[in-house]
Amino acid sequence: MSLSVWLMFIPAVFLLNMAPGPNNLLAVSNAARFGWQRAVIGGLGRVPAFTLLVGLTVVGLGAVLAASEHAFVVLKVAGAAYLIFLGIKIWRAPVAALQPDSLAGSQAAGTQGALWPMARREFVIAISNPKAILIFTAFFPQFLDRTQDSSPQLLLMGATFLVLEVAALMIYAAGGAGAGKFLSSPRGQRLFNRGTGGALVAAGTALAFSRQG
Repeated sequence: MSLSVWLMFIPAVFLLNMAPGPNNLLAVSNAARFGWQRAVIGGLGRVPAFTLLVGLTVVGLGAVLAASEHAFVVLKVAGAAYLIFLGIKIWRAPVAALQPDSLAGSQAAGTQGALWPMARREFVIAISNPKAILIFTAFFPQFLDRTQDSSPQLLLMGATFLVLEVAALMIYAAGGAGAGKFLSSPRGQRLFNRGTGGALVAAGTALAFSRQG
């Protein structure tokens, strides 16, 4: 993967990291209850889950793309369409004020904010979300250079995703712990959803008309 393509990949994939989802909203709730630091440390439980999902995606995509040029084109077109669909869904997502316990459930993080239960819940939510593999499968091929070996490119994209996932965790935790709690309010969620959703629609549209190479 060339440096220029990787530099384009970074902001594009960061939109996916920042998309409102159960793990990110859990980070908001935990930060509101227990503070930014504990929410971030506990939130790192999602990293091994996403690492496993990225690994499965890399292996699966590498095998498919090595076997068929046609499959590569189909994945790129389907992936761009899925990004547009995801953007529209995020734009239209319902919002509600996040109370401290609204995402916690009966055993989420415990009343004392113990780190292990937080991390365990983050892991379970991430690993049980089949949309993660679908997102990776739809997104990664958009940036592949077919003239080069796909495995190192996919590994680089996977590693980049994981680093930016931690950054997204920190940002969402800051939203939950901050004085304004922007991401915890219905208005803040609505504005954020529309910004993220609109950007994903734009990215998907651009990729749909990009060079299929």
